[in-house]
Amino acid sequence: MTTLILTVSGADRPGLVSAVADVVDAHGGNWENSRLAELAGTFAGVVEVSVPATRAEELRAALGALDGLLAVTVQTGAEDAATESGSQRISLGVLGNDRPGIVREVSGVLAAHALSIEDMTTVTRDAAMAGGRLFESTVTATVPASADIDALRTALERIASEIQVDISLG
Repeated sequence: MTTLILTVSGADRPGLVSAVADVVDAHGGNWENSRLAELAGTFAGVVEVSVPATRAEELRAALGALDGLLAVTVQTGAEDAATESGSQRISLGVLGNDRPGIVREVSGVLAAHALSIEDMTTVTRDAAMAGGRLFESTVTATVPASADIDALRTALERIASEIQVDISLG
């Protein structure tokens, strides 16, 4: 089997997921994992599909026919990457008044400490009583065994103070 990663985007409307699923199924593919969302009127997502190696190119071509309905980019997925022995997962929560640069600052610290982001969700919403906008994020990251967790915690505390957000590390 071959793993394909589909990146899809287009103007949101009913039937987009069904259109992609129909093409995948018609070419012997299996929908494995996905992250799909509507953001500001645009439907976007990433889908992991497995397909017999002999049908992968046929599926790629058929997905291209969705152009006009959805833009679909297809990449071949990497084989399961070997994770460093002793690595672990951590969860990170960020909450504070919204401002430009929060994602840049937090992701910069994670990259500097060799953490790999597996999943990241961000949302902004109106602050209930205080007015303004709140920024909230949850991150799951892989921490290599060689990482200095105390140094990571110190760096996160430093930027939390600088950008005035609460960061919880678990």
